[in-house]
Amino acid sequence: MSSWWVVLEETRGSGDRRAWTLSWSAPVGDRDSAAAEALRLAHEHVPAYPWSPTKRQVLRVGEDGYLVVVDGKASRFHFRVTLAEAVGDSGA
Repeated sequence: MSSWWVVLEETRGSGDRRAWTLSWSAPVGDRDSAAAEALRLAHEHVPAYPWSPTKRQVLRVGEDGYLVVVDGKASRFHFRVTLAEAVGDSGA
């Protein structure tokens, strides 16, 4: 049986120093459970930035993820939530 994960990445920093950061990841169980958790996070996750969010737009990206654009009073940031299937562990 496969193990499905939900992975949450968000932009951090400002200006030229903005970068993608892995904020959270965890095994969730089966694909349906992971899909439900990903959708919940897309709607409910409170990103580190922007402060004082005023608007959230959730965009479905394929069958396995969401891109969420969050506008604040002075800036716009985004994060993505993705389903991922574990295919092995190298044990390194």
